Amino acid sequence: MHMSDALLSPAVGGAFWAASAALIAYSAKKIGDEQDGMKTPLMGVLGAFVFAAQMINFTIPGTGSSGHLGGGLLLTVLLGPYRALLTLASVLVVQSLFFADGGLLALGCNIFNLAFFPAFIAYPFLYRVIAGQSLSTGRVAAASITAAAAGLLMGAFSVVLQTTLSGISELPFGTFVLFMLPIHLAIGIVEGLVTMAVLVFVAKTEPSMLSLQPKPTGKPSFILGSFIVAALAVGGVLSWFASSRPDGLEWSMAKVSGQEELEGKEAPIHETLRSLQEKIAFLPDYGFRTAAEPAAETMDSKETPVNAGTTVSGIAGSFLVLLLSGAAGLLFRKKMPAMKNGQ
Repeated sequence: MHMSDALLSPAVGGAFWAASAALIAYSAKKIGDEQDGMKTPLMGVLGAFVFAAQMINFTIPGTGSSGHLGGGLLLTVLLGPYRALLTLASVLVVQSLFFADGGLLALGCNIFNLAFFPAFIAYPFLYRVIAGQSLSTGRVAAASITAAAAGLLMGAFSVVLQTTLSGISELPFGTFVLFMLPIHLAIGIVEGLVTMAVLVFVAKTEPSMLSLQPKPTGKPSFILGSFIVAALAVGGVLSWFASSRPDGLEWSMAKVSGQEELEGKEAPIHETLRSLQEKIAFLPDYGFRTAAEPAAETMDSKETPVNAGTTVSGIAGSFLVLLLSGAAGLLFRKKMPAMKNGQ
């Protein structure tokens, strides 16, 4: 559900850059008040895992489309809403800058759509209400599926609103909604199942992480190593088998307009940002550039799914997200208490 710049006007893109920047600043201030040191290293490790997981598009049967894990709810349950928003923002920044996944103008929209709704609406009003303090598989499953699907549906509806407000593409609001919401409901259910599976694993290995008042153990947890190994395995190997079918947003646009890529009324900033992104992105579309092809080959063009460019992208991207989100956690954890003590 990563939006491209072609769907947005500069005004709408700029407005959501401002909104997301405000959310990031607010979240950074709030995590300075937290004293749970365990969550700081988790920001980097879980961010790397979500980056790797987002590389795997899974097929939605009977539709001709695919979807991928958003990760917002999973991060929020394990980190809390403020750290989750910063972590997912780190994932989206790395994807946009270095892999050309999602536009630079659209970065604010993507952060808002993928992080705000699960962290600040779906989690407190759905997941916490349904799951409560219980770690039972049934309640965790119901809460995960309901909240993940709701968060993704809200994000999908926001995409439609942002596109309509931009007015640079000819996607009729009603028809676009009719395609976007059902397909993202299906994707949200799958995300809920994946989220449930991860949370059940965490509940069995480190149950304190699912408590509203966790008790720090004072030592690194087995869970950190597990997520690092999972990130490397998913991003470095399992990503070879990702579906090549269009994702929910591309599929919806194709159903409405007959084409996955729309040509709208571009402003000069669109070309400027596209050129900048092309210069910065060293592994566009999660693969190597070649002289013959501006972007990496797709898996369908190969006899074998093994793809060195995909492996390098998964490992490099996971490492970059680990550094960026981990550094953010350390920076604000140390800085904010220091500011308060100096007052």
